[in-house]
Amino acid sequence: MSKIPKKKSSVQRKKPSTRSKPTDQIFAAERIEKIIGFCEDKPFDILGAHLIGNEKRVVIHAYFPRAHEAWVRILGDDGLKQPMKKIHPGGFFQAVFEDEESLFPYRLGFKDEAGYSFEAEDPYASMTEITDYDLHLMGEGTHFKSYEKFGAHVRILNGVSGVHFAVWAPNARSVGVVGNFNHWHPGTHPMTKVGHSGVWALFIPGLTEGEMYKFAIKSQADDEIRIKADPYAFQAELRPRTASMVNTLDHYEWQDAKWLKRRSQTDPLTSPISVYEVHLGSWKRLGPGGVAFLNYRDLAHQLVDYVKSMGYTHIELLPIMEHPLDQSWGYEVLGYYAPTSRFGPPEDFMYFVDYCHQNDIGVILDWVPSHFPKDDHGLAYFDGKQIYAYEHWKKGVHKEWDTFVFDYGRNEVRNFLISNALFWIEKYHVDGLRVDAVASMLYLDYSRKEGEWEPNQYGGHENLEAISFLKKFNEVVHLRHPGILTIAEESTAWTGVSRPTHLGGLGFSLKWNMGWMHDTLEYFSKDTVHRQYHQNLLTFSLIYAFSENFMLPLSHDEVVHGKRSLIYKMPGDDWQRFANLRLFLGLMFGHPGKKLLFMGADFAQTGEWDSNQAIDWHLLDYDPHQRIRMFVKDLNTLYRTQKALYEVDFDYHGFEWIDFYDSSSSLISFIRWSKNYDEMLLTTCNMTPVPRMNYQIGVPKAGFYEEVLNSDAKEYGGSGMGNCGGVPSQNTPWQGRPCSISLNFPPLAVNIFRWKQSQ
Repeated sequence: MSKIPKKKSSVQRKKPSTRSKPTDQIFAAERIEKIIGFCEDKPFDILGAHLIGNEKRVVIHAYFPRAHEAWVRILGDDGLKQPMKKIHPGGFFQAVFEDEESLFPYRLGFKDEAGYSFEAEDPYASMTEITDYDLHLMGEGTHFKSYEKFGAHVRILNGVSGVHFAVWAPNARSVGVVGNFNHWHPGTHPMTKVGHSGVWALFIPGLTEGEMYKFAIKSQADDEIRIKADPYAFQAELRPRTASMVNTLDHYEWQDAKWLKRRSQTDPLTSPISVYEVHLGSWKRLGPGGVAFLNYRDLAHQLVDYVKSMGYTHIELLPIMEHPLDQSWGYEVLGYYAPTSRFGPPEDFMYFVDYCHQNDIGVILDWVPSHFPKDDHGLAYFDGKQIYAYEHWKKGVHKEWDTFVFDYGRNEVRNFLISNALFWIEKYHVDGLRVDAVASMLYLDYSRKEGEWEPNQYGGHENLEAISFLKKFNEVVHLRHPGILTIAEESTAWTGVSRPTHLGGLGFSLKWNMGWMHDTLEYFSKDTVHRQYHQNLLTFSLIYAFSENFMLPLSHDEVVHGKRSLIYKMPGDDWQRFANLRLFLGLMFGHPGKKLLFMGADFAQTGEWDSNQAIDWHLLDYDPHQRIRMFVKDLNTLYRTQKALYEVDFDYHGFEWIDFYDSSSSLISFIRWSKNYDEMLLTTCNMTPVPRMNYQIGVPKAGFYEEVLNSDAKEYGGSGMGNCGGVPSQNTPWQGRPCSISLNFPPLAVNIFRWKQSQ
């Protein structure tokens, strides 16, 4: 622990007397015993310097449990060192100064049996910086910058440098800060309870950035001492170690001002959004056997360069908040305010986000306010009781994942979570949050059998507190940061997930379209000869496509746990598998909704995703996989440059069926319109390996229909059948439209045509 240079202290006085009187204790013995026994909730009442009434005496108390001797150094020109008397064998020291009318600046020092000595300002000479206003905002759940006050913060208070600590533990008998600086002894630095709020705080002089610490919390319920990581810590040790680390987060110089300004002025819902979903720990790896992770800075360059070359608009990261278990993929979070140390320090993650923005790539983080794990050093039973989770198991235990559910009805918990959402936007400049497992938050009976849940006050199964929380979260985020995306992973028929709260919705920007994903994957898994009987699986999604602002997700969940990779969900021989995959991806990009594709799917990874190893980059050495990658790249390029594919994703005016009735041939065709109807794209799909030649369909406009994408092109690994670059319309009405065109439908292929007035 570094020493503080001699500076002016927070206490002022005339030049002090040099006389010190070793006398009996001034305060009641039971107060001293409470300090020694780590039971005192108001340590400032006894520790530190105190002016004793009319007796013109100053008494200084210190608790040094390891000390053999201790002293007071009076600050001034002479820096006199006065011994302290050990008045309790547990390490309680006292010095009394006679004929003093005011407090004076001083430092405390001690020496232990091993000869180690230390000297610094007294932690109990400076009061905490938690104000009544902070407590008021915390109590009503609106302290949305609570991360600036709670946790550990390097401060200079009254000229003294150190770290200010604050933590919420309403059921604690006493709370202390522990770390290397006090040999992790629970009672060495007891914190003070601020009013009756349940908030505890202490400023410890001499501590600096990089210090490791935890909170020692003695519960009123059982008198047990629990050693807990800081819920607001900005950094944590690399697992399996679990200490929190002091970090200021103020060293990095951002270079993304242009991006942030453009983001605030852009409506993401009318912009192209093609997301590359990534698990940082298994995108690429280093070393023999691929056992080592890339760090944030290496990932910034390698990952961003790949994503940019492929034409994606955003990267979505599986949770990078600190988590103890690699196998959880990050979804069992303990350090909500700390990017995981697996890939480097917080400043390096800032560099990652900044580099993305400098290359016009947005960053979306998976965020998990739905549950947290039971690890002893985490939020569970934080002060001996459940303060972050519901106390009763029928609401507080997530049956499916054996985790705890946040208590959304408690203002301090809502405050913690909403502040956390804002923290990642404000401190790390992220562009969106994808909220995991929203369905589990909305329903009291989620994954529960009869008798394992209790209805709400109206007898229903909705979690009214969670609904209120989600609405507030979305209101606050969108009000404070225009252009930010909030995305719900919500798998039920809940109404209005992506509708504004003033209209009764939850307020999300987007909702994952799980129905489209399941139906379409089920359709494509069927042998092509049987698809004619299941065409409704393709068309059903358009019945509800505009009821929400949908994102079409092909996520990590669909290529793991026995579900097989995308390429092996497809039927047929190898040629048909690759053709089916191109057809599937082309249909996805033509369908209304924003897009998301998990890493590896864009080059047809053959194996299921394994989070313990890198995805199969070696497959790009093989021609079929390289051609799939080229196809996805061209899809992204087409998508980003054609307004008709993204401007009107959430309104029926942007979509028009041409034909979905020819199920016997397994053919469909539809049109996408731009906002002002000045651009039009026609998409056709042949879901069988049987070519359909000179097939006539109706079109709404006369002109030339330029073929801008053909998944059966030879450069993508197809047969090369197509329409020779496009076809002119004929003045023959067809299918209720004034004109028609005659097309070739290549086998297992998607074709996209751009309307032009003339060739």
